[in-house]
Amino acid sequence: MIRIAFALTLIVTTASHAAMRQYAAAVEDSSWLMQTANRLECTLNHTVPGYGDALFTSMASKQLNMEFEMDMYLLPKKFDVAAVYSIPPKWMPGKAPKIISDMQLRTQYSGDLPEEAAWTMLSELEKGYWPTIYYQDWYNAYDQISVALNASNFTPAYRQFVQCVSNLLPYSFEDIAYTVLSYEKNSTNLTKYSRKRLSMIGEYLKEDSNLELVLLDGYTDSYGGRWNNEQLSIRRANEVKNYLTALGVDGERIEVTGHGEKHHIAPNDNASSRAMNRRVVVQLSKS
Repeated sequence: MIRIAFALTLIVTTASHAAMRQYAAAVEDSSWLMQTANRLECTLNHTVPGYGDALFTSMASKQLNMEFEMDMYLLPKKFDVAAVYSIPPKWMPGKAPKIISDMQLRTQYSGDLPEEAAWTMLSELEKGYWPTIYYQDWYNAYDQISVALNASNFTPAYRQFVQCVSNLLPYSFEDIAYTVLSYEKNSTNLTKYSRKRLSMIGEYLKEDSNLELVLLDGYTDSYGGRWNNEQLSIRRANEVKNYLTALGVDGERIEVTGHGEKHHIAPNDNASSRAMNRRVVVQLSKS
């Protein structure tokens, strides 16, 4: 209740233009742009003149996600809490402000909001409202601050943003950074599931081949001669290497090791456990 009362006081103060420093793009200058648009990241940008950039970002992941960041030119000097409201513009007479969320302001960090609040801000912008951030200025005890996102020219860029979000990969780098590929008996043919896993790696690397190191460790079960098994494990790992280099990964950053029948992860006394030993372990790392 204290936070809501404080925010309402700020809104009233805004209306009277007393002791309130206001930051917002003019209607004729309001610009919304797609800053990043690929299958790994979608970022919608709105510049607030003299203050910073409002950024809405969604990343490739198993779950739909969204984050809002207020990238300030002057970062907070101390910890505080800002109130975020949806404010009707002047051409919406009779409409009331709506509270969206509180936003933590941390020393020397940009302000940010999690998924639900970020989506709420976007939906309010789509309706023509101006999400506005209110807080006490940390540099001047006499001033309060309001930072408004102007909804003018929002819709075209927002539609591009929604289309980009719908095309994000349904998994992240962390989901593929450690992958175990399994093989058919005595061959370099991947199992159906492993072909799908390798395809996922390929789809990711089409968007981002900037890897620091790729480790490929090949293994076999204990059936067959030891030397033959070592060579088979190398061939399996090299086929994965060839697949990755064809996608643009620098071959010098890929290390191949064939372990043959060493380092079993399951017994070799039945067909199902032997299948677990026929594998190539893929480890990806980024700087």
